[in-house]
Amino acid sequence: MKKIVIINGHPNKESLSFAFAKAYNKGATNSGAEVKEIIIADLNFNPNLQFGYQKRTELEPDLLNAWEKIKWADHLVWIHPVWWGGLPAIMKGFIDRLFLPGFAFQYKENSILWDKLLKGKTAHIITTLDQPSWYYWLIYGRPSVNQLKKSTLEFCGINPVKVSYFGIIKNSKDTTRQKWILAVEKLGKQNK
Repeated sequence: MKKIVIINGHPNKESLSFAFAKAYNKGATNSGAEVKEIIIADLNFNPNLQFGYQKRTELEPDLLNAWEKIKWADHLVWIHPVWWGGLPAIMKGFIDRLFLPGFAFQYKENSILWDKLLKGKTAHIITTLDQPSWYYWLIYGRPSVNQLKKSTLEFCGINPVKVSYFGIIKNSKDTTRQKWILAVEKLGKQNK
């Protein structure tokens, strides 16, 4: 049985991201997977990594609980919108505060290299855009994907990391959104 955690980075519970999370959960649960959720907007924590890595800021109970879910999972599903080419601020703060040395990676002493502490896990990024995905990739270089996939997840050993784009959101019709929701449910059924 696959263990999946859905990490929802959208702050608005009426968003398409929440509909995607619900659909993915339904598909994965129906396939026999065990599913847990992290709704970042519901967590009580300071998103500011105040001292960087020079001084450890104690993790709030909600962050410790979220970390236990991440350690438990085989597969991480990140669902979020792309805003200004990047991640929502609360999601970035969640990553800054939680994906720490000693947790997600560990620098080797007297070296520029590091140990990847999350090896053996896989991930899927499901993101919404207000532009065609080809435009986001070709013109902007897909900065949110580079940040989350390459500079965070793969840096910590999570591999492979797949990406699914849905958009253009702002002009989409209900029928189109329903098709997207069914596509995300199918991803959940396939545990992708």
